[in-house]
Amino acid sequence: ERKSADAGNYDDSISKKAAASNNVASNNVCCASCGISTVKLKKCKACNLVRYCNVVCQKNHRPQHKRACKKRAAELRDELLFKQPESAHQGDCPICLLPMPLDVGKIQMKSCCSILICKGCVLANYSREQEEGIESTCAFCRTPVPTTSAECKLNRTKRIEKNDPAAMREEGGRRVAEKDFGRALELWTKAAEQGDADAHYHLSIMKYFDARAVKNTKKELYHMEEAAIGGHPGARHDLGCHERRNGRIERAVKHWIIAA
Repeated sequence: ERKSADAGNYDDSISKKAAASNNVASNNVCCASCGISTVKLKKCKACNLVRYCNVVCQKNHRPQHKRACKKRAAELRDELLFKQPESAHQGDCPICLLPMPLDVGKIQMKSCCSILICKGCVLANYSREQEEGIESTCAFCRTPVPTTSAECKLNRTKRIEKNDPAAMREEGGRRVAEKDFGRALELWTKAAEQGDADAHYHLSIMKYFDARAVKNTKKELYHMEEAAIGGHPGARHDLGCHERRNGRIERAVKHWIIAA
């Protein structure tokens, strides 16, 4: 009798799962609210589980769909968040094609092209120029190296006007050193909108630069997650610390393993 009861419970669970999968499948071929299937349907952007024929149907179905939508959206976010990045946020040196060192002191950014180059390649280019007695140029774009800080700033300004996120991020750091936090925030925000992981990380710790910055934990966490997804090890470590403080040890360990 117990075996038959267990078998019955198992069959019930299987049938429930099948019914749920059938509901999802049917929602993918017809509007989840009105059931129409003769028009072009659009997916729910948050969860991709259901489709709607228009915005009105989506709003009407929201009370029924809200819980499942939030759950699936969180699952999709975690899949993206805990995926091992292919490389660190700084990528590879464009000349030697080796991974960039995590020590920023071993990397140099050229104001002419806003390209990061490892200092090994910078030194190799300088040695070649000294041996051949030729003009000093950028190792990447071969533009003559600026001789004054004013020329460097002019180069960065030109790159910023062309919406170069690396130039925006670099200039933002210089504005922080000058205590111009408003301009730094503006530049980092624009760079982050273009997917710059470093800019996202700077925005997540903006309160440490500017004591007057309004604390917004949700926004800080969003920027930290975006930086971590982009391969920023510092952001990944900080996320682990955040999860540990909130008692989510398993998530914290996952972040630290990825950072390592």
